Amino acid sequence: MFHHRILSLGAAALILTATTLSAGSHSGDLPAPVKARHGQMQLYAFNLGTLGAMAKGEVAYDAEAASAAAANLLALATLNAGPMWAPGTDSDSLDGSRALPAIWENFPDVGAKAGAMVEAATAMNAAAGNGLDALQAAMGPVGGACGGCHKVYRAEE
Repeated sequence: MFHHRILSLGAAALILTATTLSAGSHSGDLPAPVKARHGQMQLYAFNLGTLGAMAKGEVAYDAEAASAAAANLLALATLNAGPMWAPGTDSDSLDGSRALPAIWENFPDVGAKAGAMVEAATAMNAAAGNGLDALQAAMGPVGGACGGCHKVYRAEE
């Protein structure tokens, strides 16, 4: 029950963020799809920060908090994000975008990398509430899935 509430709250926050970002763009602002994917990445980072801090021993392991963060990761990984990746929103076309044009040149690979993230997030969701050792073991594949895409398809800051 608690996990469903957290997942619902996470989904509501994502919808609210996307709705807010798409409303009333000012000239010079990034397009709504870019703002939405930035929001999604910030939510990933927030939840990964929670899990990573526990895995590193920076904060005490908390099964409930770990499970909630892992459920949020899974929700983010399975979100239909296709509309956030509109052509012309790459780093060569827009200041403020770090998405390399190669994303649009190799969608099958991007899809495979997204599938790896879903797989890693699914495993994290199953492991996070089962103790620190299980959480730590699931961190590597999640980090690998993130890096697998970012190393190839994200421009440096």
